[in-house]
Amino acid sequence: MHLIELYKSVQGESSFAGLPCIFVRLAGCNLRCAWCDSEYTFTGGKPFALDEIEQQIKSLAPCTLIEFTGGEPMLQAKELLPLMDRLLAQNYTLMIETSGERPLADVPKAVHKIVDVKCPGAGSAANSFRMENLDALTKNDEVKFVLTNRADYDFARTFITEHKLNEKAGNILLSPAFNKSPSPLRTTDNATLDPRTLVEWMMADGIDARLSLQIHKFIWEPMKKGV
Repeated sequence: MHLIELYKSVQGESSFAGLPCIFVRLAGCNLRCAWCDSEYTFTGGKPFALDEIEQQIKSLAPCTLIEFTGGEPMLQAKELLPLMDRLLAQNYTLMIETSGERPLADVPKAVHKIVDVKCPGAGSAANSFRMENLDALTKNDEVKFVLTNRADYDFARTFITEHKLNEKAGNILLSPAFNKSPSPLRTTDNATLDPRTLVEWMMADGIDARLSLQIHKFIWEPMKKGV
């Protein structure tokens, strides 16, 4: 497997936000979201055997929550899925952050999938979600929408309703996008969509979803890596 980095920090998003977590960031992505904050993962990385990755994870004990992210981790599914099976057998709690553009049916059911459905504001990556992945969702999983403006919010609201996402997934997450070149200030001024505005829309609509802020961008400077 090709990795960009492997480190321990706190989970910044999803219903696991705030918990200590080991991040395994895989190299490579086939999408180019307009607001992407991980462009450094598109190329490069170093090859590691599964045994080497497992040993690095064990060295970060006693943390037992692991997130596989990228880039797009499912581009390396051939190696990733067996590694997941090995770690699940050792009682690790696993998460995967994925766009849902790749098939997800073979991801072990015990893995918590955080599936990022791309809105129009994602640019060329919009409408890349593989619709059959709706059938792979379980109540262990969460569906995330990164929002840049009202059009993105309206798209997410319609998608949630039309596909009855709340019946398929455990949580629906609405996350304001961040500017690609944020200031070092740890404030919401760096958000493309003001979280307060998003909350007002959510409250007005009574939408059954959760506001999700990337809390690591408020703990550290927004551009800091490895946190």
